[in-house]
Amino acid sequence: MTLKVIGAGFGRTGTTTLKHVLEILLGGKCHHMQEVFANPGQVKTWAARGRGEAIDWDKLLEGYVAACDWPAAAYWDELAEKYPEAKVVLTARNFDKWYESANETIYSLYRLTKRAPTSWLFKVNPRMPEFSQMVANIVWGERGVFGERFQDRDYARGIYERHIEEVHRKIPAERLLVWAPQDGWEPLCKHLGVPVPSVPVPHENERQQMIGMRRKLTAISWVVAPLTGPIALGMKALGR
Repeated sequence: MTLKVIGAGFGRTGTTTLKHVLEILLGGKCHHMQEVFANPGQVKTWAARGRGEAIDWDKLLEGYVAACDWPAAAYWDELAEKYPEAKVVLTARNFDKWYESANETIYSLYRLTKRAPTSWLFKVNPRMPEFSQMVANIVWGERGVFGERFQDRDYARGIYERHIEEVHRKIPAERLLVWAPQDGWEPLCKHLGVPVPSVPVPHENERQQMIGMRRKLTAISWVVAPLTGPIALGMKALGR
């Protein structure tokens, strides 16, 4: 199995909807950050790529018919070269709306893994430090797409807009579709050469869920954090 579609859009541009839409149209799994959560074994490979190491794309993406969202979106051009027969779909939205959404959701959750008082919550899970570092190296950190400057709105705007321009410049028009969930089935089905389903486009938006998760984790950390010092000292005294 090889990739049939490569999603070039950044996370929070409709990529969760695109994942579900492509799975309906192509009858197979679409890679998305949700897949990394569900398959922790992938983290080491993505982390290696984030450090600049070469990886076996065929092995990593075995069983998937498409890929979109982070972390794959950071390597859209590499994937487009690796799988020349795959169509490319660029999800994009107004920068200001995208920035506000990303800042409230995926970026804020990333910051929780890095900063006190919430960072300790993630360190108790042995997989989380590596996952957090992988996301930093690929997306938010110094080595990532935003170079540790996402909070500089003008800088982030430049990255976002140059990315869209680069996709248009590198991908031939006949291979590229710019698509948003509100565009519906027709343009996407025409681009992929598949029939139009009889069901509505499944609009997926996790924004409120992510905001709720961030608030709950922050509240829990402020309540429990003062206890972590005594607990740690007690564990040390017991020789554990």
